[in-house]
Amino acid sequence: MNMPGGTQGTDTDPLRISVVLADDEPLVRAGVRAILGADPEIDVVAEAANGREAVDAVTRFRPAVVLLDIRMPLLDGLGAAREVVRRAPETKIIMLTTFGEDGYIDEALGIGAGGFLLKASDPHELISGVRAVASGAAFLSPAVARRVVNRLRAGQTTIPTEAATAVGRLTGRERDVLELLGAGCSNAEIGARLYLTEGTVKGHVSSVLAKLGARNRVEAAITAYQAGIVT
Repeated sequence: MNMPGGTQGTDTDPLRISVVLADDEPLVRAGVRAILGADPEIDVVAEAANGREAVDAVTRFRPAVVLLDIRMPLLDGLGAAREVVRRAPETKIIMLTTFGEDGYIDEALGIGAGGFLLKASDPHELISGVRAVASGAAFLSPAVARRVVNRLRAGQTTIPTEAATAVGRLTGRERDVLELLGAGCSNAEIGARLYLTEGTVKGHVSSVLAKLGARNRVEAAITAYQAGIVT
């Protein structure tokens, strides 16, 4: 496991976004680190070459975000994500991969990943994704989002009706929150737009997820698209 010189978990500025980066290819790690380094508010506090190192780094540094490649030795990214959820549930997870297969997307979102980015993504997309997920929002690369929504819609005519029924269980305020959640807003952004405290927004988001039967914000956002709340 490689760590930047002089960077310790206890020294991390709480106002900055701490990140653990895990990928078995040194050149990929160097490239992602360089991209994230262009943002003065993002700190890569540790690097890992496999899933076990990634879990150890997250346990030690408790970063805001961990970027996990899916295919790594010893423990793959999906296995590492499960361990992160168990050991450090406060750390947000972004899957970073060259592979966009539906099975990987479904499993990553099911585990609780807040973001899914392709390595071919634009550098600005990587920074935006880290910022969004760190703030509590969900973030999918546009290509991934299209695949998820189109696959769910294709040949499944009952889904819009089911989504509409689920949304019908929401209060007016919860529906407002879902609309902004589906647009990719963080809790702070939702609060600012609806003139609510962030704590109140968190309560509404939890209620929305429970009523929709959604495991995470990504699934709730997909329901919002299916129900026609967000286009």
